[in-house]
Amino acid sequence: MSILTSTPRQDGFHMPAEWAPHSQTWLIWPERTDNWREGAKPVQLAHATLAKAIAEFEPVTVGVSAAQYENARARLDHPNIRVVEISNDDAWVRDTGPTFVINKEGEVRGVDWDFNAWGGLNGGLYFPWKRDQQVAGKILEIERCQRYALPGFVLEGGSIHVDGEGTVIVTEECLLNTNRNPHLDRAEIEDVLRQHLNIDKVIWLPTGLFNDETNGHVDNFCCYIRPAEVLLAWTDNEQDPNYALCRAALDVLQQEKDAQGRAFVVHTIPIPGPLYATEEEVASVDLVEGSQERTTESRLAGSYVNFLFVNGGIIAPCFDDPRDEEARAVLERICPDHKVVMIPGRELLLGGGNIHCLTQQQPAPVRG
Repeated sequence: MSILTSTPRQDGFHMPAEWAPHSQTWLIWPERTDNWREGAKPVQLAHATLAKAIAEFEPVTVGVSAAQYENARARLDHPNIRVVEISNDDAWVRDTGPTFVINKEGEVRGVDWDFNAWGGLNGGLYFPWKRDQQVAGKILEIERCQRYALPGFVLEGGSIHVDGEGTVIVTEECLLNTNRNPHLDRAEIEDVLRQHLNIDKVIWLPTGLFNDETNGHVDNFCCYIRPAEVLLAWTDNEQDPNYALCRAALDVLQQEKDAQGRAFVVHTIPIPGPLYATEEEVASVDLVEGSQERTTESRLAGSYVNFLFVNGGIIAPCFDDPRDEEARAVLERICPDHKVVMIPGRELLLGGGNIHCLTQQQPAPVRG
């Protein structure tokens, strides 16, 4: 399909909030053995659990390589899960898939951002990433959605959170990083977001969670739960390196107003851990030059904020951590209209992210 030469804003399209109705959720099957342990078999089981949990609420499509098609199709045995062949470099469809936008008539299109594996040759997590650059376009072709493409502008879906009413939250650590768009300044980046998400206000948090290898994606740290209300990862432990980061984010949120002039209501949720990979967990990860090495020394950026809204529900990670039930209680309290389902998130986290990172919602074609 041809690439549109206009922008979503010019055409009356905007990125809806994640809690707006979905037609389906997309995932990509994990298999990269220099990122996932034991030939990616443990994470494939965890990924199948994730797909089936979502499928209880809405349709799921999983893209899978030709080499893994038969295995994935057998493991994803659920009537609400479709499996399609999509070659890829890794499973992070939040960052490689399209950002879907919608207009008042209910037409759905997609934005295909550039992708450089979270930093390219300046700190990126693997090389090459050409097949990942193709994922968004392939998904839009499958869905027959018209496509806006930005081959010169690097952005990952996990680095933005919108309220659907004109505001986006991002982090300076990620969007202003020299390994993303060093040729653009803050105002120029804001203009690209304004044109392609159709937002009017950018809220800049200083950083994301400590040691997040995505350079501080906002979706692992702070997310919208409804307009003018956000959920922020939090610790009261002054010895935790996240302590100062959480408070810096809170300071911004307490001082800012959204595009509609509303002050923010900030809810907090505990940070699990600290969590680290074990010797056994890292021993079977393939060592490949140019790929992110998995070690027992690096703290894992575990977060309960890394959940997905689905139609009528929330799919959130748990970590066999003492704070799991507290996190569940927070989600149930602040989102009473959604059924909270928690699934084991450790295997997903060992690869560098979690549920939100591994999913991409496609809005339902409803009239505004």
